[in-house]
Amino acid sequence: MAWVASLCVLGLLYLFFESSLQARMYPNQALQIAPGTELVLKRSHDGHYVFPGTINGQPVNFFLDTGATLVSVPAHLADELGLEAGARQRAITANGTITTHATRVDTLAFGPFDMRGVPASLNPGMRGDHVLLGMSVLKHLEFTQRGDTLILRSLGG
Repeated sequence: MAWVASLCVLGLLYLFFESSLQARMYPNQALQIAPGTELVLKRSHDGHYVFPGTINGQPVNFFLDTGATLVSVPAHLADELGLEAGARQRAITANGTITTHATRVDTLAFGPFDMRGVPASLNPGMRGDHVLLGMSVLKHLEFTQRGDTLILRSLGG
């Protein structure tokens, strides 16, 4: 009987620590939307800002990347997100020069922000499911970083 109790305690500890780990890795799963047109993001354990949103109504996780010119979508997500591969283009990335395909996102949304007709690229070299949120979106926002918090505001409001 003691081993059953020990197993239960271990199970509860696992659930507690798994939940704590998820909160550290993805602190923005429940976005904090401030009054007006402002979004408050917390930095994840690895120093990045990762948060949920949608592309063409489909859920995605965005990875904020001020070094990316465009929104960069893993090519394997194109069909699921309703994106069509357009003209081939060259992109200089941290991993070298690659060939991507131009695309346009009909609707892109996160927090209080909703954008239409966003220039983007389909990147065949991206293996994960995070979408890089580049300057083709960020140029429409003002952002302020204080410690581990990033505040995004609409330039119009």
